[in-house]
Amino acid sequence: MTIERRFSPRASAPVSIERRADGPAMIVGYASVFYDGTPETEYQLWDGFVERVMPGAFDRAIREDDVRGLFNHDPDHLLGRTLAETLRLSVDQRGLRYEIEPPDTQLGRDLVASIERGDLTGSSFAFTVTDEVWRVVEEVHIREIEGVRLYDVGPVTYPAYEATTTGLRSELEARCAAAQPKIPRDKAAIARRARLVEASERLGEPLTGCEAG
Repeated sequence: MTIERRFSPRASAPVSIERRADGPAMIVGYASVFYDGTPETEYQLWDGFVERVMPGAFDRAIREDDVRGLFNHDPDHLLGRTLAETLRLSVDQRGLRYEIEPPDTQLGRDLVASIERGDLTGSSFAFTVTDEVWRVVEEVHIREIEGVRLYDVGPVTYPAYEATTTGLRSELEARCAAAQPKIPRDKAAIARRARLVEASERLGEPLTGCEAG
């Protein structure tokens, strides 16, 4: 199973520093934003393929997984850990929120300074999917993530979609094809499917990937 990474857009969930009375500076952000019906809360992985993280997707993970707080997903840049209670995870209506108490090291101090200056604004998380639902709506393939195993969360310098690598894209398309009999289709998708079948029969070429099934 491939470990996947996603980021929370700066505009909807910027990382920040919270300073509390007589306490350490805390790195605070949203590692993931739940889908709320708007395009801003879904990930467009490539043309015709979107992904939505659904409410409840992290419920088991925050109870059971030993999650690390990392900078740029780098295990050499460890900022906190849930087992040590230097990383705290919670879920609200918006998404998966994290609070990291950074170490009093050069890395920790530098990150706090960079976030306060506005140089570092993005957050990300690494995961594998344990529960998902596939749909096709108006010719768009939708992956709804309902459960994950969570590995790390934290600030990142260059937030970027990493699901579009060739290996992962092939894996997702194969899983989409395998789930095809379970995918609900609307009338437009059914009509499109019929046109594709007709075209493939004329050309003598079979359908492949998520167009098959």
